Amino acid sequence: MSAVLKQATIVFRPMSGMDLEHIMEIEEGVYEFPWSIGIFQDCLNVGYCCWVLEQDDKVAGYGIMSVLAGEAHILNLCIRSELQNNGLGKEMIDYLIDLAKAHNADVMFLEVRPSNGQAIKIYEKSGFDEVGNRKDYYPAKFGREDALILAKQLTDKM
Repeated sequence: MSAVLKQATIVFRPMSGMDLEHIMEIEEGVYEFPWSIGIFQDCLNVGYCCWVLEQDDKVAGYGIMSVLAGEAHILNLCIRSELQNNGLGKEMIDYLIDLAKAHNADVMFLEVRPSNGQAIKIYEKSGFDEVGNRKDYYPAKFGREDALILAKQLTDKM
């Protein structure tokens, strides 16, 4: 007897207000200092690139990116905690990179906590390099934490 393993189906689709309950569940389950539902609503209202990653018809993660004047900026990217370390974060990043290129962005930026080594490894695998830092950018248990600024050149333009 042989076992047939079912390949997980991954789908990307635009985020809607109907997704916010699932988005908040993921956000609050992963981040110690989560975004509020109001921030997500504002991102949808202003027309940021807000995308959901579904795995087997369930919301597994999301990414939010702004694109303006040739620059893309990943504002939030999160994968459901129990689904992390399975390549979904890389899938989401790659999707946002392709989307940024489709919007004619030349460069993509993001901020990440220096303490988030797992995310930094994924970003580095996707071609991001450290280009600076922002002092006291993130709230932390005891004060504030700096942010690393990472960038990826999307075109040959300089």
